[in-house]
Amino acid sequence: MREPVADRGALLGAAMRSVAVGDGAAVSVAVRDPASGACARYGDGAFETASIVKVGILAAVLLRAQDAGRPPSARERTYAAAMIGHSDNDAASALWRGIGGAAGLDAAHRRLGLTGTTGGEGPLWGLTRTTAADQVTLLRQVFGTAGSPLDAASRAYVQELMGRIAQGQDWGVSAAADGSAWALKNGWLPRGTTGLWVVNSIGRVTAGGADRLVAVLSHGNATKEEGVLLVEEAARAAVSVFAPGAPPPPSPPPPPSSPSPAAAPSVSG
Repeated sequence: MREPVADRGALLGAAMRSVAVGDGAAVSVAVRDPASGACARYGDGAFETASIVKVGILAAVLLRAQDAGRPPSARERTYAAAMIGHSDNDAASALWRGIGGAAGLDAAHRRLGLTGTTGGEGPLWGLTRTTAADQVTLLRQVFGTAGSPLDAASRAYVQELMGRIAQGQDWGVSAAADGSAWALKNGWLPRGTTGLWVVNSIGRVTAGGADRLVAVLSHGNATKEEGVLLVEEAARAAVSVFAPGAPPPPSPPPPPSSPSPAAAPSVSG
């Protein structure tokens, strides 16, 4: 039996109270246990993706290749490896143009079940806006075993690239793993108008012998370093909701008892 989202959400809300969020910053988190289907969310609203959108771009590339009945080309694979493993922006821009920009990304996202994500205008793929819930939906399509528009070969390819992130870019949700088993993509971007940082991380981590899909989005961070600390603390809080020995979800308070007929006040007609 699946656990109610609201119950796990209450636990996540309690865990997030210990996470330090800088003045003016905001954070949103979603986490899912693939085995049970239980999930939890904290925060809402849309956030700029920065480079986490590169997972969506790659998914769009692979869907186009599948539709054409071919594997990804050598050129696409070269760009994809640089885009995911090293967060290469030129490679991302080349693939962005290849999928038709925002229109191609949005079409792929609709096939993948994302409902709150909109591609960035023109060449500005990093200003795509998304939600933590949508990013966990994307992770489900990448790391799931069945029912995804991405075929098994495509899913395995994305998983492989997300597990080979360059040193120095492997922070983020990996902080919630209790070993080396993780696959992720991070994004970081200083906004030119404010100087404040967007810092995001999405991926799969293994903790307590079980996989968790985690998405943490944040903006308004004074520095990249502060954003990284926030994302990592939030990821650990999210995964703790499913840790063995975690307190059970809080029960809702009982409804107020109705007065007995004898004690009920009379009402004039």
